[in-house]
Amino acid sequence: MKNRMGLGLALCLLAASPALAKADAKPARGPADSQLAPQSVATVKRAETLLAAGQRQSAVDLFEAALASDPRNIRAYLGLARAAEADGLPGKAVRFYREALQIDPNDLTALELQGNALMMRGATARAEANLERLKTLCAAPCPPADRLKAAIAKGPPPPVLAAADSKAAGKTASLDTPTP
Repeated sequence: MKNRMGLGLALCLLAASPALAKADAKPARGPADSQLAPQSVATVKRAETLLAAGQRQSAVDLFEAALASDPRNIRAYLGLARAAEADGLPGKAVRFYREALQIDPNDLTALELQGNALMMRGATARAEANLERLKTLCAAPCPPADRLKAAIAKGPPPPVLAAADSKAAGKTASLDTPTP
């Protein structure tokens, strides 16, 4: 019984060690298009075309339809995330990237784009964690890691004043200006 406990403890320590787990880890990949429902794959292609044409709401509707056909379609989640970013909603985009990464935790595109969305939200430490994950998964040269590294080096965007704040700032400026 003592040997079993020792073996169990050793197995727990091995499982908890990231360096040891990394050596044996094989990259998981989401289902290939050939394993997804053909309807879902075709719908995502149409949605991506609409998104590229700037028709975000129509694209979102199709991405959602693609997920209804096959909820394992990572490209549909990535499309929803890109649409959210185009609408200025990086937090929502991060959530969709997380959904994609639940299907395939090693998806290089999802890791890179989620890192960029995290930077848009000012979550530098979390973006750096994505960068480290990319470096672990991707052999050099690794364009996704290089692009995310550049985005992190650039830093988060400056905060944007809300419309109400802008109006208030304008009123204050006009009150401070002497009238003739």
